Amino acid sequence: MSDAQSPSSMPSASGPVQQPGKPAGARIIAITSGKGGVGKTFVSANLAAALARRGQRVLVLDADLGLANLDVVLNLHPKITLHDVFTGKATLDEAVIAAPGGFSVVLAGSGMVEYSRLTPEVRNQFLSVIETLTPRYDVILLDTGAGISDVVLFSVSLASEVMIVATPEPTSLTDAYAAIKVLAVQQKRQHVRLIVNQAARPGDGRAITSQLQQVLDRFVSTESGKPVRLLHMGDIPVDPTVREAVMRRQLLLLQTPGCPAALAVSQLAGKVEEALLHRAQ
Repeated sequence: MSDAQSPSSMPSASGPVQQPGKPAGARIIAITSGKGGVGKTFVSANLAAALARRGQRVLVLDADLGLANLDVVLNLHPKITLHDVFTGKATLDEAVIAAPGGFSVVLAGSGMVEYSRLTPEVRNQFLSVIETLTPRYDVILLDTGAGISDVVLFSVSLASEVMIVATPEPTSLTDAYAAIKVLAVQQKRQHVRLIVNQAARPGDGRAITSQLQQVLDRFVSTESGKPVRLLHMGDIPVDPTVREAVMRRQLLLLQTPGCPAALAVSQLAGKVEEALLHRAQ
């Protein structure tokens, strides 16, 4: 995998973008999940705020083209969305807006059935957006849809790194395993990073990562013949203030920065910066 990747080589959903040399621009990180309702968009938004606090130029791109809800989490009411850019009603610059927390966002309208399928037109428009934004930021977080649809896999294919958000619930872990398997087989991913949200006890995430790794070792291998590596990035503990922040449509890092979940997100940002962003420079 290259450290930062540009979409100029026109990828498919079968693999991440490849570009020779070391391209300049943002590190593109996809934040995805096997199933919905695990806090993926919450993680994307608050991680962006935590990275911005650390001096990174951050943009979150709402890549859930059919069921977008990043605007709800951030309490934003955009006049211009990706739909307007795709239909030529507005420019991309007009769609980039400032979010609470010191980062930028490009929001997608929700309920757009025409974007639930990966047509060549949607694919090309999405590529153009990424190509334009990449030189302007240090990191772009792609808040993708959940699952393994062609639109989700295409969004993920644009990223050099993938972080799966899962909860300890069996259904979440089963779907996370399915998503990781697809990423290993179709996109030739050698490793995938895991964030465990709503962890009940310290150490739960590492135990879950170890259990999933054992299943992957047994049933999934990459193109090289080696098992896909699952890298534990951190846990976000069960914390009642998270629900309060979500209900108020406020970033947890702004509302209660000292609560356990906010501190965990801040630690996650430090790990992301150390593992992914410093290495890319």
